[in-house]
Amino acid sequence: MGFFLRRFAIACTLTALLFLAYHQLTLRNEPLPTNGTSSSLITSPVVWKDIPQRYPVTSMIPLPKGTPLPIPRIQHHFGVETENNRRERLQRQTAVKAAFAHSWEGYKKHAWLQDELTPLSAGYKNTFGNRAATLVDSLDTLLIMGLDEDFDLALRAIQKIDFSTTAEPVLNVFETNIRYLGGLLSAYDLSGGKHHILLQKAVELGDMLYGAFDTPNRLPITRWDWVNGALNLDQEAPMSALSAELGSLSLEFTRLTQLTGDAKYYDAVQRISDLVELQQNATAIPGLIPITISPVDNDLTAYKTFSFGAMSDSLYEYFPKEYILLSGCQEQYRILYENAIEAAKKHLFFRPLNPQNQDILISGNVRMSSLGMVKLDPEAQHLACFAGGMVGIAAKIFNRTDELDVARKLVDGCIWAYNSTPTNIMPETFHVVPCADPHDCEWNEERWHRGIVDQHVLDNKKDAAQIIKDDGLQPGMTKIGDKRFLLRPEAIESIFILYRITGDPTLEDAAWNMFTAITNATETAIAHSAIEDVTVEEAQGTTKIDECESFWMAETLKYFYLIFSEPGLVSLDEYVFNTEAHPLRRP
Repeated sequence: MGFFLRRFAIACTLTALLFLAYHQLTLRNEPLPTNGTSSSLITSPVVWKDIPQRYPVTSMIPLPKGTPLPIPRIQHHFGVETENNRRERLQRQTAVKAAFAHSWEGYKKHAWLQDELTPLSAGYKNTFGNRAATLVDSLDTLLIMGLDEDFDLALRAIQKIDFSTTAEPVLNVFETNIRYLGGLLSAYDLSGGKHHILLQKAVELGDMLYGAFDTPNRLPITRWDWVNGALNLDQEAPMSALSAELGSLSLEFTRLTQLTGDAKYYDAVQRISDLVELQQNATAIPGLIPITISPVDNDLTAYKTFSFGAMSDSLYEYFPKEYILLSGCQEQYRILYENAIEAAKKHLFFRPLNPQNQDILISGNVRMSSLGMVKLDPEAQHLACFAGGMVGIAAKIFNRTDELDVARKLVDGCIWAYNSTPTNIMPETFHVVPCADPHDCEWNEERWHRGIVDQHVLDNKKDAAQIIKDDGLQPGMTKIGDKRFLLRPEAIESIFILYRITGDPTLEDAAWNMFTAITNATETAIAHSAIEDVTVEEAQGTTKIDECESFWMAETLKYFYLIFSEPGLVSLDEYVFNTEAHPLRRP
């Protein structure tokens, strides 16, 4: 009887809320919301842990027990630094810190407590639910750079933010997890657990996100009408989702369990990992998970397009990182990574034709045709530049040392892309000519031109020279699908990681060249902005876009700062970075 009374009470409450909303809307002559339940129905904080789960877990999966395995050292043994090298490094570090301060001051003045600054119009926009995304995302950068007064200011502001609700009716669980939950946990870890408000807010948000898992098969709703959860309405996992959205929750939820002792967070993400393990070798390309999956059907195998780029990237990134965070106690994550990297080396990574004849690698996309043929799409993505760092870390912790060479070639591929444009900045996406035989990849202009025509066959363009002129193609590039630069971090991320692994000073120089190119092209009066076209000649100037995503200060500038810092600052042997560059302390 209690069950039915509770359901009846909930139904009555929902009816009353809807009637009240209708009455208020009609009094203001405003239209009724048409897409789902309006977030305006919830006007006060929600205590998510007190909302009963419709599909409760009957048996929690605990954190793995046992003696932690000794994980091999990741970082290079750095020697004594010369005075000249130290002076140069500190000059570079100071320049990075100044760039951060310029953007941070712009945010404080024009967009405080809003999600993102608009760096041209000196305004703001709220794309993540109006919960100060840039502020939360930048907390750990403030700590790392020693900006203590600004950190204290941000910490006081955090107390005013309600992380149990959001202004957005549909919550992006993935973005909320990596930016907000990752940011809160990282700041808590980096500050030595001194500020309990950070963990308190992380739990508040974690409990909210946990509501997205209240589905019949316990897979989360990746784009979640969170009010349905708050009102205890029936929910189910989506028919389709992106594999990165489902597979990039493990680090943050695991760390939350480690810090609170509440097993429910780890249980939620471990069920996803178990599903991936079950189906990883049953996909069209065994070892890889398709970009698109079907959570409602527990099906990761139906679709047939694969990539280490957009929409799949951090799924793979989290395999070795979760292994580290669990102190090597869960062998599953080693197996998941090794299956994936073997498939990637065979199908995704390729050597591109380039005029310098550099032995570099690019990670492309592949599709399984209806005839069972694997078709390579030789597209380079800035997002895929994370792969070099991932392969480098995994090569160290899993004793796959021969793959350090693969990691370096992937990093060099992204450096080449930066050096290949007039602005010395890599575009979002572009195509190249893949060398089927990596040993037969000597530069040939005629071969390049054929590749250009092949890429434009649907455009009915056959004059390679004209296409080069019209599209601003750089030697080696056959098509530039997206000429923008969005202040992304993936290239400097991998350069930083490979520098910490190898100690190679040429990587510091490559990072500095990238930093100066980026800041020269993106600086505005109050911050830095994305730019429209990286192929324009410097004399023409770059067209700026009125956008500065929170990852500019959370990721890009953090990695630039760290590569010019002493290697003990946020050591890779003490922390593991989430995909938003938030370092979580290894237990």
